[in-house]
Amino acid sequence: MDEDITTVHITKALTSALIVELIEKYPNLKVITCAPSVYKRTSDVYIDALKQVDIEVRKQYNWGAKSKSHGLEFKVLKLSNKGLKPREIAEKLDISLNKVYYLLNKSKASFDNRKRKHNHGTVKRLKNEGLSAKEIALKLDIPLRSVYYILNKK
Repeated sequence: MDEDITTVHITKALTSALIVELIEKYPNLKVITCAPSVYKRTSDVYIDALKQVDIEVRKQYNWGAKSKSHGLEFKVLKLSNKGLKPREIAEKLDISLNKVYYLLNKSKASFDNRKRKHNHGTVKRLKNEGLSAKEIALKLDIPLRSVYYILNKK
């Protein structure tokens, strides 16, 4: 007998035998929950009889696997949006780096974690200011081929 339990979830339609079994096993039972499909198959006579003994029968959706990250993806995404790198997020939340990448991919976050040798924003800004690729390469002291790569990248 489990005297502390007041709520039970069932997966098959209520019968008189099941009701007796539940009441014997859980003497302090107050609520029985079940899926809507099970509720439809349960006789109104049983539901009314349970109401008379102060036991409520409710429809409750318990479908699918529960998230194992417990809101961790929101914390990871929030830190990523603040500009933290995946390694910093992993250290701050005390989780593995792979888990950080997994959660970021799961939330479809767009993040750029590659360290670039040359500042792409500066190259593009100088091009918009009217400088030629050769002038940009000389000004920033980077190879001309890299300038063309940055400018032609979609």
